[in-house]
Amino acid sequence: MQRKSFQLYQRADGAEQPYWPLGPFKVRLPLVHYRWEMAEMLQGFIMFVVSLGMIPLLEKYLGLPYDVALAYVVVCGIGFMLPALLGVPLVPGWITPAIPVVLLFLGDYAPGPEAIQALFALQLLVFLIFLVLGLTRLGSTMVRIVPNSMKGGIIIGAGLAALMGEISTGGRVANTPISLIAGSLICLYLMFSVSFKHLTERRPAMRKIVNYGMVPGMLVAIVVGIAIGEYDMPDVRWGITQPAFGEMWSYLPFAVGLPPLKLFLLAVPTAVIAYIIAFGDIIVGQSLMQRADELRTDEKIEQNVDRIHLVTALRNALHAFFAPYPGLAGPLWTAVGATMAERYKYGRAAMESIYSGAGTFWIAGFIALFMLPLVSFFQPVLPIALSLTLVLTGYICLMVGFEQLENNTERGIAGTMGVVLAVYGAGWGLAAGAVLYLLIERTGLLRMAPVSQGGASTDAD
Repeated sequence: MQRKSFQLYQRADGAEQPYWPLGPFKVRLPLVHYRWEMAEMLQGFIMFVVSLGMIPLLEKYLGLPYDVALAYVVVCGIGFMLPALLGVPLVPGWITPAIPVVLLFLGDYAPGPEAIQALFALQLLVFLIFLVLGLTRLGSTMVRIVPNSMKGGIIIGAGLAALMGEISTGGRVANTPISLIAGSLICLYLMFSVSFKHLTERRPAMRKIVNYGMVPGMLVAIVVGIAIGEYDMPDVRWGITQPAFGEMWSYLPFAVGLPPLKLFLLAVPTAVIAYIIAFGDIIVGQSLMQRADELRTDEKIEQNVDRIHLVTALRNALHAFFAPYPGLAGPLWTAVGATMAERYKYGRAAMESIYSGAGTFWIAGFIALFMLPLVSFFQPVLPIALSLTLVLTGYICLMVGFEQLENNTERGIAGTMGVVLAVYGAGWGLAAGAVLYLLIERTGLLRMAPVSQGGASTDAD
């Protein structure tokens, strides 16, 4: 039985979700163009805690007071709502695997005005890269012409980097192993286990657990972590949070001053690396949406890479001027995007539209930022949400990256490129992948067609 949709505009079967055209964008509003989803609302009220995980980095690297850092997070929350509003079906997030590279760049500057100027320069460059590639439509061209082996290598490298940062000596898994391993295993089992998938097919009640994605695993990790003393007991307070919007002005580029040209030049390599990783997120997002679209014939999901670039550019511009952010603004929160795509497959009764899921999730997450009981409850366990996100991001990137590859030549190039990217950075990884592609996969330096093995084409999509 199909659940009734409470919205002004209804979608015809097999059509695209209704919208209002606005230049290159397609505006969709909750309860007007799509249904409010209860499952995504509950997820948003819990998973918003990951966005709070940026506060310690803002305090340490930019020298912000807690309340000003919270105001920065609110600006980030506004940006998180833009993709579903403007016609992008992906659940947005940070450019998460780039965070270690960004922090390395910021480490050369003293916390305060100097670091804020450096981060403004970096984020403005990231904005310009996305804007130029979106306006010129070179973004969609890049997605088409990059070979499968290099696409796979970018995604695999980002996945390895995310996992290595968590499980290496001194990482969060090493410091609080019991809670994070328990939470990670539960998340992976509920989201990807073949046996649990069969269980949901035999027992529809089990699908309700799948509806909440990472939430069950995160709650178990929190309970275990507090019970065994890996994390402190939360001090729950009541009321509304008080982000320091008035004080925030003193920590923005308008007040601290614009950076010199030299600082922009020094930020170029980090900006390029961030885009390369975000490019991998776009590929992962396309793969997730394509698989979802094939299983749901009642809604046509439009995948417009140029619009993704433009919306991501707007979000980075918002951050650059009003909340320079070490996480930057990325096109996809991989773990939540995969969870939502999985629930979407269960049909229109489960999720009316891909936009109703993505839109509801971040609107609820934005509202939660002002709910002091939630913010104060999760404050001691912020590392759990961030770590689980990185672990699941790594797993999903590896899964999707290998799925891109069609033969052993592509697998060898992608695997090598991925390791170089994870160990030495995105720049070296991209260079290694390009050299290996030219030397191994191309039949000749002046020919475009790559080697075909066993009758399987290796042309890039």
